[in-house]
Amino acid sequence: MLWTTIAFWVFASFAVLFAFGVIAARNPVHSVLFLIATFFQAAGLFVLLGAEFLALILVVVYVGAVAVLFLFVVMMLDVDFAELKRGALQYVPVGGLVGLLFLAELVLVVGTVGLDPAIGNVTVEPVPNPTEVSNIAALGYILYTDYIYLFQAAGMILLLAMIGAIVLTLRHKPHVRRQNIDAQVNRRPEDAIEVVKVKPGQGI
Repeated sequence: MLWTTIAFWVFASFAVLFAFGVIAARNPVHSVLFLIATFFQAAGLFVLLGAEFLALILVVVYVGAVAVLFLFVVMMLDVDFAELKRGALQYVPVGGLVGLLFLAELVLVVGTVGLDPAIGNVTVEPVPNPTEVSNIAALGYILYTDYIYLFQAAGMILLLAMIGAIVLTLRHKPHVRRQNIDAQVNRRPEDAIEVVKVKPGQGI
């Protein structure tokens, strides 16, 4: 229990520190690297909670795909971040209000637990029992039975978002040769190869 508590405070402290680095770093590449480090700390917290599947998904999906994609986009696109940050001060009041709301929620949660220590003893029995099946099997059971319609709806929303992104970014530039798959498949050797008979001494 002692080592678990120490590991929790280490992961939590570094997660908060790296999360602050995401918004404090001036270089956007450094911000993405701080974000990747934050994901790793969150994955460590998931492992401590016994949710190793969620920790693996967090590392594989968010670190291996999303964050790396952010990094490539930031490094490859010539974005003028100074121009983007020029009008950021007008959003400070709204951002401060949202931050105060989150702070009030955290204080309310911590204060409620502190005022009534018995709340920590109230546990809800998960379905199914974690002693009978692993957490991956339990997650799959709940996801594909009780929440199957919501899961399918989320998949359709992601599919529509992907199609919309393709439609919005697809541009047909003129005077650019494009691949014609039908012409390639139906091409005959007679149309692709031309045999030229050169007489001796004639040259090309």
